[in-house]
Amino acid sequence: MANHIPEDYIERVYAGLIGKNIGIRLGAPVEPAIWTYERIRDVYGEVSSYLKPYRNFAADDDANGPVYFVRPLLEKVEEALKALKLKALKDEELKKNQRNETQNTANNEKGLNQIQIQPSDIAKAWLNYAREGAGMFWWGGYGRSTEHTAYLNLKNGIPAPESGSARRNSKVVAEQIGGQIFIDTWGFVWPGNPQKAAQFAASAASVSHDGEGLNGARFIAGCIAAAFCEPDISIVMDIGLSLIPPNSAYAAVIQAVKQFYKTNPDNWRLCQEYLIAEWGYDKWPGLCHIIPNAGVCALALLYGRGSFSRTVEIATMCGWDTDCNAGNVGTIAGVLYGLDALPDHYRKPINDSIVLSGLPGALNVLDLPTFARRLAAVGYVLAGEDVPKTIAESLERGDGEQAIYFDFRLSGSTHGMRVSDPVRFGTCHRTLEYKGAQQGALEFRFERLIREESGTCFFKPFYRRYDFDDERYSPVFSPIARPGQHVEIAFCVECWEGQRIGIEGYVRDTWSRKEIITTPTIFIEASKEQASESMEEYNLSFDIPGMHGSFADEIGLKLTSFSGKGKRDSGRLLIHHFAIEGKACYEIDLSKQAIEFGSITPFSHEGGTWSIEGSRLQLMTPAKAASYTGGYRVGDQKISTTITPQAGDCHMLVVRAKGAQQAYWGGLDGKGKIALYRQNFGFEKMAEADFDWAYDMDIEMALEAIGKDISLWIDGQKMLEAHDEALKSGMVGCGTLRASRTLFGPFIVEEL
Repeated sequence: MANHIPEDYIERVYAGLIGKNIGIRLGAPVEPAIWTYERIRDVYGEVSSYLKPYRNFAADDDANGPVYFVRPLLEKVEEALKALKLKALKDEELKKNQRNETQNTANNEKGLNQIQIQPSDIAKAWLNYAREGAGMFWWGGYGRSTEHTAYLNLKNGIPAPESGSARRNSKVVAEQIGGQIFIDTWGFVWPGNPQKAAQFAASAASVSHDGEGLNGARFIAGCIAAAFCEPDISIVMDIGLSLIPPNSAYAAVIQAVKQFYKTNPDNWRLCQEYLIAEWGYDKWPGLCHIIPNAGVCALALLYGRGSFSRTVEIATMCGWDTDCNAGNVGTIAGVLYGLDALPDHYRKPINDSIVLSGLPGALNVLDLPTFARRLAAVGYVLAGEDVPKTIAESLERGDGEQAIYFDFRLSGSTHGMRVSDPVRFGTCHRTLEYKGAQQGALEFRFERLIREESGTCFFKPFYRRYDFDDERYSPVFSPIARPGQHVEIAFCVECWEGQRIGIEGYVRDTWSRKEIITTPTIFIEASKEQASESMEEYNLSFDIPGMHGSFADEIGLKLTSFSGKGKRDSGRLLIHHFAIEGKACYEIDLSKQAIEFGSITPFSHEGGTWSIEGSRLQLMTPAKAASYTGGYRVGDQKISTTITPQAGDCHMLVVRAKGAQQAYWGGLDGKGKIALYRQNFGFEKMAEADFDWAYDMDIEMALEAIGKDISLWIDGQKMLEAHDEALKSGMVGCGTLRASRTLFGPFIVEEL
């Protein structure tokens, strides 16, 4: 099969991501073991819509793995591209036309399309991004949960792929379903190249799985890659089969379903009853073996008959691991059938946004269009092709981590924007003629407002427990937009009736839940507005205000009716772009925080027991522990607080934390000592000095990272400095390297 990237590559990646999460959301309510095939049939009958009306769907392991475990590849490619760009800019002898030669040539010359991922790379992601015992995946016990077993192996020094081998963990543990549920993104980055997709997927899956578990990784990733370029699901599945041993149990169950379909093409229930009888859980030990579920995936893909909806619905109605199976087939069907195949009643609740539950809280709010662009950019690089200008420009404006940029270019995209009142207000995507070109926009519609009625259209940069109906996989959050950053919203207005409206920028304080108006009111007279192609553009521009230790959980615009008595205002705003960028400066007041999902807002904890003591954060722990917050891709930064040691001899701050295994640490380190450490999958002391400290002493401490300089400040004086370039960005935090009890806070965080 030729390695060819289709013209609609980005749209298909986007469709696959949405399809994956539709399947997860549809299947999740009937995942517990009590929901047998028969019970689902008897209670729900023919599934044709979501089973639960979640306000916001909390995190799921099926969503966590594909996003977090592909990060080593994303970071390798993005760093290589950045280095290549810097080199080109510095090379004064290189002519402009040579610099602008196709990325195809540049990528091949520099070897970017030869980038490889090893099991050890993925193993580091496991250790860095997981909070032991919470979130990410199922923590069901050593020798019982495959992922928990592999994680503990890695943490105890057993390297990948030995960490996931059947020899170490048993064949049963190594062949559970996790081998195929975390690997969708490897198919996304190798469109039309199922061999490479299968290779990368198996390498990633080998951290935790072996045997048939790896066959599942190869098959699903290969099918996703093939779906970009093949028109028929049978061909896609045949390509997937070509990537695994023909004598494997995995190949046998797929072939068995294909054969059953040939002789019974009109009754999927007969096929599922056949699977239960011949390939059921009673024949495959463990809690969730991959083989029966592989049969369900094959069944749903075939009996879906070219319908995305029917494919994920059948996968759900079959029972067993419903969210995993519906998620995997949702990815394949989403890529194969495209965006137009995703019905509104499934797509709208997703709203382009999903929640994750890794350690870095700022990575746990994911914008799907932005993530689709990042994956597609990597796919072009790996194929040795030029990254299209539209994708490169959008990512340059905002990759979701260094900055946020929503341009609504992708068909149907909403970027997670919401309205305060869905009765009088609504949103939808529009494509329209604007400034001589076809452009995407978000329509913010207002209907029949009377004087002084108002509503908002906003983005959520921060979630609270009350935003969710359950606590699936315990998501934790750090605000992805923070005080001091700059917001820009560009829009046009079309008034259908009424006299006058006013529009303002606003944020909502998550602690008080009060709106804070951030701009003067823009008054718009209805009589002045024209058709959409000639509408005047307006810009709201403001800095996110400080909230005295709290944060914004809504950022957007507020619309108010100012028409006279007896008049009603109706019309729409067309938002062309929404951006948040710049450096933040903010406080964290613990008296305005809460314990939610097992963590204290806005932190995520790794180890230790954490509590709120008035306006302070208390840590009690018998071993290393840390709390992290802040932006994930912040380079130069400073965290300041009051530290009060109460027991133990290690009390520290953290900067540039990439996860649980990478950070710079600085603070009190032993009796009469202070120190700086680099943690990079192991600790190395970079500097130390004498400092006389005592229990219950309030110590004003700051840890700063600027360029390669890491500095520890106490009472306003620089006490220690070290130079290191290993870690260039990350979160801030606090913690200890060994048994201690400490009071921290309040905090001031500066992005420099």
